[in-house]
Amino acid sequence: MVFALFYYVNSSLNHSFPLILQSIFKIMAKFTQEEITLRRIEKRFNKGVVQYGLIEDGDKILIGLSGGKDSLALIELLGKRSRIHKPKFSVVAVHVVMKNIPYKSDLEYLRTHANSYGVPLVIYETEFDPTTDNRKSPCFLCSWNRRKALFTVAKEQECNKIALGHHMDDILETLLMNMTYQGAFSTMPPRLVMRKFDMTIIRPMCLVHEADLKELAEVHQYRKQVKNCPYESQSSRSEMKGVLKQLETMSPEARYSLWNSMTNVQTDLLPDKVD
Repeated sequence: MVFALFYYVNSSLNHSFPLILQSIFKIMAKFTQEEITLRRIEKRFNKGVVQYGLIEDGDKILIGLSGGKDSLALIELLGKRSRIHKPKFSVVAVHVVMKNIPYKSDLEYLRTHANSYGVPLVIYETEFDPTTDNRKSPCFLCSWNRRKALFTVAKEQECNKIALGHHMDDILETLLMNMTYQGAFSTMPPRLVMRKFDMTIIRPMCLVHEADLKELAEVHQYRKQVKNCPYESQSSRSEMKGVLKQLETMSPEARYSLWNSMTNVQTDLLPDKVD
């Protein structure tokens, strides 16, 4: 399509500029909504992978597949990229079943979805006792045990990286949550080297918007999983989603300003403690 457009423009230099524009719009109109959505997402996805050096030649990457739209999209994007892009890498997915949480996943659907993009799926069962540590919330304990399971499977599968389905909204919400509740200017980075475990955590969808993924889920008709978590109401992330939306209402470029602020820390204009 690009070459056709290039050929037409070069062959139409003797015509008026409006006619060239009309031809461009006609070609663009031929793209389906699905193609437009995929092109936008893949552009942001590939930019994040390259800009933060997330994939290297010979990588074997474990994808955490929860069954939500984000992880389903990550399977699709990484699975497709592993087939057609360099550097060469391989992928395998894992779905962690937390036996003491009534989260009913359609395992056959998850396996079919992963296999359709050439990604084998491992099912790993585990559980946790929420009474073991009253200082930590059940959400924290569940997340911690899921993460522990990911590391276990990654080692078993001889993977050197674990890919998580966090998108730009997740990262910005975590930034706001850490500033608000922890008093720390920190978030989930696109690439995190865990030297203690000889593993690297990557977030390939770090530049993809949640709105993009919702659109992709609708276009590709991702099947929703039944989620009945008794601790979900205790999470403050949903409230922070509202804060981010409110900031974008105040300034349409708010998300990009927040993102750029993480690499534009002006220490001279921050408080400096005197010992």
